[in-house]
Amino acid sequence: MIADREYETVNPEGNKVQMDMYNGEEKKNQSPMELLLSGLAGCSAVDAVLMMKKKRKLVKNFEIKAEGLRNEGTPAFYKSIHLHFILTSPDATELEFDKVVKLAVEKYCSVASSLKSDISYSTELKKVL
Repeated sequence: MIADREYETVNPEGNKVQMDMYNGEEKKNQSPMELLLSGLAGCSAVDAVLMMKKKRKLVKNFEIKAEGLRNEGTPAFYKSIHLHFILTSPDATELEFDKVVKLAVEKYCSVASSLKSDISYSTELKKVL
C-alpha cells in the first residue's frame, strides 16, 4: 500500500506495477480495471505480431485500443470489451490480418481465455501486528 488509493504489485521476478484509483489531476497510473484491459491488449498484441512475423510479413507498427463497457452497479465489472487493432504493414492483407487477430484473441491469448472461463478464487489472511 502506497496510500489509500495507490497500490503496487510485485511479481516473483521483482517487476513492479503501480496502480491508483484517482481521477483527474491526481491520477498517475492505471486503475486495476484499466490494467485488465491493458493486459488483454498486450497479450493479444504479442500473439498477433508473432504470427504476422511467422508469415514473413513486415510489421512497421501495431496498436490496440481497448475499451470496456462497465456495469453501472456494484461491482462495476466489464459487460463488454472492444479491441480495435491497427496494423501498419506494406505487405499484409486485410484477410491475413483478420485471421491472425481472431487466432490471437480466441485461441492463443491467455488473458482472453481467462476472462471467458470460470475461475475459482481463494484468499489467505495474515494479520501483522
